[in-house]
This record gives sequence, C-alpha cells and structure tokens, in this order.
Amino acid sequence: MIKDVNIPKVLREALRHGGELSEVFYEETLSTLVSCEDNRIEKAIAGQDIGAGVRLVFNGHTAYAYTNDISEKGLFEAARVVSDVVKGKRSNRSLRLIRRRPPWNMKIKIDPQNVPLANKIAIVKRANSTARKTGKYIRQAQVAYRDSQRRILVFNSKGVMAEDRQVRTLLAVMVVAGKDEIILRSYETAGGLIGIEIFDERPPEKVARSASERALKMLTARKAPGGTMPVVLSSSAGGTMIHEAVGHGLEADHIQEGTSVYRGKIGKRVASSLVTVLDDATIPGKRGSFSFDDEGMPAQRTILIKNGILKGYIHSLATAMKDAVSPTGNGRRESYQHRPIPRMSNIMILPGQSSPDAIVKSVEKGLFVKKMGGGQVNTVTGDFMFEVAEGYLIEKGKAEEPVRGATLTGSGPRVIEMIDMVGSDLGYGLGTCGKDGQGVPVADAQPTLRIPELVVGGEVR
Repeated sequence: MIKDVNIPKVLREALRHGGELSEVFYEETLSTLVSCEDNRIEKAIAGQDIGAGVRLVFNGHTAYAYTNDISEKGLFEAARVVSDVVKGKRSNRSLRLIRRRPPWNMKIKIDPQNVPLANKIAIVKRANSTARKTGKYIRQAQVAYRDSQRRILVFNSKGVMAEDRQVRTLLAVMVVAGKDEIILRSYETAGGLIGIEIFDERPPEKVARSASERALKMLTARKAPGGTMPVVLSSSAGGTMIHEAVGHGLEADHIQEGTSVYRGKIGKRVASSLVTVLDDATIPGKRGSFSFDDEGMPAQRTILIKNGILKGYIHSLATAMKDAVSPTGNGRRESYQHRPIPRMSNIMILPGQSSPDAIVKSVEKGLFVKKMGGGQVNTVTGDFMFEVAEGYLIEKGKAEEPVRGATLTGSGPRVIEMIDMVGSDLGYGLGTCGKDGQGVPVADAQPTLRIPELVVGGEVR
C-alpha cells in the first residue's frame, strides 16, 4: 500500500539527475455505471481502479510515468524512468513533507457507495419510463447514471502532502423525438460533487421530463430565421459560451505556447466593463469543485477578468513555475495515467444589475436562447459555432414563439466585448471537458446576457 512506501526516497530518486520538482500522485477510484437503451438495462457495472504516477519537471518540460504497482519497488522504478530523462549531476537533496489542511470540506449526505446497485438501477428505470411516456413522438431514450468516489494523495519535493476525497454523481438523459421528416435530440443532466441526495432536489422524473418536453416543443416549432440580430442568452443556457469560447484561451499552457488571443494582455481591456469572469473550485456541490487539485494545491476562487480588465490566467503548478507566479489550483488530470495540465473547474460570468425580464423587453426583434446545444470552437482564435437546443423568437420585447434549427456563429473574445446588459440571475451547466486527450468534470455558469449583434444561422427569407 502507498502508506508503506518511503515517499521521500521516491521523490529523491526522481530528482537524481536534477530537475525543479518531483511528484508522486496516488489515486484510488470506486465507480458505478448503469445505462439504459432501447427500454432495457444495457450495463450495470461497479469497479475499482488504483494506481500512481511519478512526475519530474525540468527546464520547463515534464517527464511522467505511471504504474498499477503501488509498492515501493513499483514507484521507485517509475521514479528511475523519469529521472533518466535528465542528464544532469547527481542530486541527493533532503525532503520534509508537511500535510496541508483542506480549505473546505465537502459534505455528502447519502454516499453512493452505501446505496445498493438495485437502487441505482431503479433511478435509471424511473428516468427512462418518464422520458418515453412524455409524448407520443418520443422515439428513443437513453439514460446513464454514474457515480464515483475518488481518493487522491499528492506528495512533491516542495514539501507538499495533500489528500482529497471527491464524490460525484451524475444522471444524463438523451431523447430523440420524431415527426414526419423532422428528428430532434434533446439532452438533460443533473449532478455534481454530491451524493444521491441530488435526486431529492432534481428527481430522475424531472430530469427526463425536461429533456422530453424540450424535444417535443422544438419538434413543432418553425425554423429559426437567419441573419445578424440581437441575441439574449438565458441563464438557463449555462456557461457554454464562456467556457468554450473564452475559458480555454485563459489556460496558461495555451498562453505559453502562443496559441491564445489573450497572450500578453494582462492589465488590458478584453471584455465589456459589465463582465467579470472567475474560476471557483470552492463552490459546494458543483461538478468542477474539489478541496485540492491534482497537484495538491488548495482549491481557490480566481478572478480572471474584472470589469472587463484581464487580471490573470488559469495556472497549474508547472505553468506557474515557468511564469514565476502563484499557481491558481487548476492543475487537473483525468486519472493517474495522465500528467496534470491547466484546466477550468467552475468558470462563470458573475451576475450584474439588470433584471432578466428587462433584458428581454429591451429587444425589439431577436433570438432568445434558453438552452445551448453542441458546437465547435477554435481555441486559438475563440471563433465558435454553437447549436441552439431551445430558442424563441423575440418580438416587441416578448419571447414566446419557439424556433428550431438556430446556430450562433462568432468570436468569443469579440462577444464578451459586445455584451451590453448583464442579468442579476445565475444559471449553471455541467459536463466533462476534453483537452489533450483528457476529460475532467466541470461546471460553467452565467447570468442572462444581451449581445446586441450576433450571426444567427437559420432559414433565410
């Protein structure tokens, strides 16, 4: 077991030929997956995965090796592999590890590990049944339930010793509705850094009904008009825009690689004066939250843009060392099989002063986006194309007529400069963010926003 390993010895071995930092990362994960498709349970799997990785940071580069052999012999061999990458002088520095106290402790009321698998299967069946019976045009429903208990231990040559236990629960419902030649998909999720108690707040039936009702409503809607027009993004749309089109450009590895439009702009105006953006891993219950990141750095609240002025970037420990700044607690990895890189946790635009109703009423003619769909983003430029999963035509300050098939096209950096009204509300979205072949749990949030001019793809008349 990891507790029987002489960790300082392993860290010193990794630094045997030099380097600025060595690290041992241990992970133990218990997980459950239940999925339903074609009206039957397809999978009901519970498993455990244990492993560790050894990392060496040297001259701005990283060497990483991982293993399922968590004995001292296995970790020592991994340390020898990374140390051999550096051909410097032999080092034998002394190390003293100091345990870090978590900045906050998450509270789980109903731990999924204490809930029988049969109960989890019942949750999936309830969601599936509701999704299918919501309307006669529902052709298909897929439901997936996941939970995980992730325990990590991080040690490094700077004296860090940190431990975190992360319990996450997720329910995802996807439905397909069809009528004549029209086929539409709708997706709804519930979950976070939380236990089974999430279903007291959002029962499986409610999640499934939201997905099905949206699909049915859009199925009978007319095609969205195309052109350049004002767009109001509802808080219920989630923070897809800020996450995809702006957030990735603020991650420090993109900055250092020169692949971000925000490089060299700290202290300069990059957004509307109404816009403040922050990343906050300390929010209880949110999917991107944690007590320590995957480098043992405490979770924190980091202001990235304040009143339109760029204040800083999203840093891991390695990128912070390279820039000689403090890490922001955003070094994250999918598992022990991956090295940590700068990643968002819970990124958001903070609420403003305008009422959401007043924002809609201020638009004579435009598009109201209640729910965002999928899309594509160029992380180098911030250019995006997003689908609108649920949209309404705004006519004389009212958003009542549903429209389907709309897309939003534009530049993320340009959009946040254009925002001219910010609502007093705040709505969250959640998902798994992919980057460099790794996926990590995240959340994003925004208030209701007015963008005075945006290209809407739709039917041209």
